[in-house]
Amino acid sequence: MVVALLLAALQATLVQADASEALRIGSKRFTESYILAEVLQQAAARVGQPAVHKPGLGNTGILFAALRGGAIDVYPEYTGTIAREILAEPVDLDLAALNRRLAPLGLRAGVPLGFENTYALAMREERAAQLGIRTIGDLAAHPQLRLGLSQEFIGRGDGWAGLKARYRLPHATPSGLDHGLAYDAVAAGRIDVIDVYTTDAKIERFGLRVLEDDRRYFPRYDAVLLYRADLPQRLPRAWEAMQSLGGAIDAATMIRMNAAAEIDGASFADAARQLHGTDARVAPRSFLDILFGGDFWRLTREHVFLVGASVALSVALGVPLGLLAARRERLGRVVLALVGIVQTVPSLALLAFLIAALGTIGTVPALIALVLYALLPIVRNTHAGIVGIRPGMRAAALALGLSARDRLLSVELPLAAPTLLAGIKTSAVINVGTATLAAFVGAGGYGERIVQGLALNDSRLMLAGALPAAALALLAQWGFDLFERRLGAVRAQAASR
Repeated sequence: MVVALLLAALQATLVQADASEALRIGSKRFTESYILAEVLQQAAARVGQPAVHKPGLGNTGILFAALRGGAIDVYPEYTGTIAREILAEPVDLDLAALNRRLAPLGLRAGVPLGFENTYALAMREERAAQLGIRTIGDLAAHPQLRLGLSQEFIGRGDGWAGLKARYRLPHATPSGLDHGLAYDAVAAGRIDVIDVYTTDAKIERFGLRVLEDDRRYFPRYDAVLLYRADLPQRLPRAWEAMQSLGGAIDAATMIRMNAAAEIDGASFADAARQLHGTDARVAPRSFLDILFGGDFWRLTREHVFLVGASVALSVALGVPLGLLAARRERLGRVVLALVGIVQTVPSLALLAFLIAALGTIGTVPALIALVLYALLPIVRNTHAGIVGIRPGMRAAALALGLSARDRLLSVELPLAAPTLLAGIKTSAVINVGTATLAAFVGAGGYGERIVQGLALNDSRLMLAGALPAAALALLAQWGFDLFERRLGAVRAQAASR
């Protein structure tokens, strides 16, 4: 673990050193947040300020932790979310009041962008008309309606629990449904009510009725920038660029940019360019354009690094643990149990824990998680390979007078090598897939496309992330198979002499 932490920290330090003067922008995992982050990046570029967008980092809690920890400098947020979700205030707060509460945290909110995007509930227009439902309060008379709510809305302090209590709704809390999938589900009639953002382009596309919040449960959600308090002094050009966006985006413009990405198939960057560009429809991209887009080689480098570094560190840690487990039976049972327990921890939960424990996002928590998940096959196979050596071989090595070190290096490890290599190969192949989750903490890799595809409900984008990952897994397996065959040939040749 110490080795993993040191090497991961070294890599992260090198990356941060290269980008020390760059504006680091975060975004949540939904269309509008991606686009607004791209707007910030493009604004910075216009004044010559280098900027890096770390996309789709997850929910409010992860972005807020990343901002406080200094992993990012700024991200687009909403006043209601800051007040209710971050500061846990039960009442609306204006910007001045928000900043008084944020000051002890070293953060500020500012640069109102010019539009509000509030939470709301929505239904298909014909279904709502049939039942005579126009307000959220009207839902109380229809307990049979099926709800499809996003996981974040269910868990938020200003979300489902408070809404249900305010309106005395009889509906049970539903299982969480990804926001990008909810529109298709309500359009197909599989659910009746979903939570929406009022600037979602799909509201009009799918013919939904937004229900009136007749008891004024939701606060105002004015779009602002949440940033580190030292940002204006540290990156004055970036601050100048961001201030130029004040009041530059009205609700209609935001809906148009959302539509460009969600309906017309434009990239988030192209959708953001519509703020200062044409209103013309963006030509949709072909699958090959998406697959081999401008980010392909960057994502490939990031993914290969995550897999290669995590497997190498897992070997450095797992082989000694496997040897220890084979040498000391009682301690070995504990070691094998611990590496087995790690596999039962959900990967996203482990990443969230590591972010909280380390106070950062990116390469460090992703690498540590991948190392932990890669340990089990390596430790178990090392243990199995060593304990499976025939007693006669050990006796022969002792008879030759070999030291414990020489017995390990010249007899035991070579005999256990096939089993050990099988464990390493299994870890490598599994980690190619697991590494896609690194995108949830800003570590990059092919998972970025999968996360963006989920946000847009775009199967082509998800496939453009899944296919390279699958190809990389096959390539890793082929490489290990080739190495095993060559190793076997070398051993057979040595035995024949």
